Formats: sequence, structure tokens, C-alpha cells
Amino acid sequence: MGKAIKVALAGAGAFGIKHLDAIRLIDGVEVVSLVSRELAKTKEVADKYGIGHVATDLADSLALKDVDAVILCTPTQMHADQAIACMKAGKHVQVEIPLADSLEGAEAVAALQKQTGLVAMCGHTRRFNPSHQWVHRKIEAGELALQQMDVQTYFFRRTNMNALGQPRSWTDHLLWHHAAHTVDLFAWQAGGEIVQANAIQGPVHPSLGIAMDMSIQLKASTGAICTLSLSFNNEGPLGSFFRYIGDTGTYIARYDDLFDGKDNKIDVSKIDVSMNGIELQDREFFAAIRENREPNAGVAQVLPCYRILNLLESQLLETQHKSV
Repeated sequence: MGKAIKVALAGAGAFGIKHLDAIRLIDGVEVVSLVSRELAKTKEVADKYGIGHVATDLADSLALKDVDAVILCTPTQMHADQAIACMKAGKHVQVEIPLADSLEGAEAVAALQKQTGLVAMCGHTRRFNPSHQWVHRKIEAGELALQQMDVQTYFFRRTNMNALGQPRSWTDHLLWHHAAHTVDLFAWQAGGEIVQANAIQGPVHPSLGIAMDMSIQLKASTGAICTLSLSFNNEGPLGSFFRYIGDTGTYIARYDDLFDGKDNKIDVSKIDVSMNGIELQDREFFAAIRENREPNAGVAQVLPCYRILNLLESQLLETQHKSV
């Protein structure tokens, strides 16, 4: 296997913990530096996971010569600049979704990756969930032609809280974060480009400054369509639920679990080495580094998603200005 890949992880919040738990299960990888906003909390997490170096500034971790790669689980607004800083320091980088909160930022990351040849991927986890992999393989084998995807992404977040119920220092976003999962997944499953996209949104929250409800329609060059409903106002059930409607069957994905149209559970446990989508995503990142290849969900592959998000944002802003 060769020498261990040494990793710096930035962001010790809910998603950072998920990555730390996943990396524990992957041979030949060691987290050697942990970066987060509050030093005391960062030290507490580092002690739990046996991480020797802690910092509150990513630059301190990038200065460590033995760091090979960085995983960014930081606020969305920092992703593009931090990914660029990592590559400029000669480090491979995995950016948690979204790659950026603007098309300009996403394109800048992709351009630098092309220039440096470093591995740079984005955490589009749905490509790695066994449930979605199962459907993808069925489509690739010619056993299912996707006709429609119906997706519900529902949370209850009227305040800035993370998945652990802890206060956030930043504001989450339905379009640039949560819709990114489905926009990318739909294009990946449909096997073509998105040729039509439309979005409408509900009222903007008076203090958070974001729309709390949104509806998106997409059409792929293959003819498949997608309807996506998103909300931060929904009190339950929470999460994202995907209905695939194809010519030979209907399938419902609930994260790593998959059911047919009659709600019979489909065994996807043998699809990959784990049922944990984050672990599988991390395994792909480290495998791409070892094999010197482009990873699934490499930044060049997911860039079309951010072009669509930019288009949708422009629509929403134009509609908002007309209504003022």
C-alpha cells in the first residue's frame, strides 16, 4: 500500500466528525492535524481521535510538510478560497459540498486543479450512497431508463444550528448546498446534460436572509425530468428522499437504503465495501491520490452542477427584483 496518506481536516463540527469516524475505518490514512474555529473544542475532538496537531488557522496545517491532503468541512462561504489555498500549498483536497457558493468560485477551483494536476473532489455524497449506486448500475447496464426523479429535501432550521444541534457561525443555503446534491445526482443518473432548469422560492426569512422554501424543475438531454422540493420549515420527517421512476420500475432511496415502488427493501449491502456514503466518498478520494487519477465527483465533473445553480440563482434574483 505504501506510506500512509497524512490528512489535515478543517472543521470539527457535525460533518467533520462524520469524516473522522469514516477515516478510522480506512487503512493507510492518518489524520495528523485538526483545524477549527474554537481552540478548546478543537483540542477536545483531537484528543478523542488521537490527532497530534490542532490549529484555528488553516494556514498552520498547510505549513506542515508531512500533510498530503486536506478535507474541508468548513462554512460554505470559505470553500473555494480554502480549496485554492490547499492546492497552492501542494495539497490534494476534498471539499465538502458545495464546491463554492458562486459559479466564479467553482470555476476558479476547477481551473487551478487542471493547472496543478492535484486530486480535487467535492463531497457529492449521493454518488457514493449504495442506494444510488445500485440505481446507477442498473441504468448503466441498460436495465432501467430514467423517466423522472422526485426529490424531497426537508429540514427544520429556522435558526443557525448544525446537525448536532449546535450554533453555526454561518448560514446554510437551500440552493447552493442542498439543491447541489440533487442537481448533480440527476445529471449523473440521467446520463446527459441538464437542458432546462426553473426555480421558484417562498418568502425570505427576516433575520436569516434566505428563502426557507424552494421548488426546482429540471430536464435532461435524455428527456428525463426532475422535480425537487426543499424546505427549512418542515418539522418532519427530516432528510432527503429520492423517488426514481423508470421504464422498468420505481425505486425510493432514503440515504443508504433502497426500496421498490411497493416499499419492499432492496439489499444493497454488497454494492460496495461499506453502507456508509461518507466512508465510500473518502475511500474514493484516497484511492484517487494513490492511483494518481481523477476521482468520481472530481471538481471538473461536478462543475456543470454549479453552472445550473448559477442559472437558477439568476432566475430567483430576477423574480425577486420584479416583485419589489
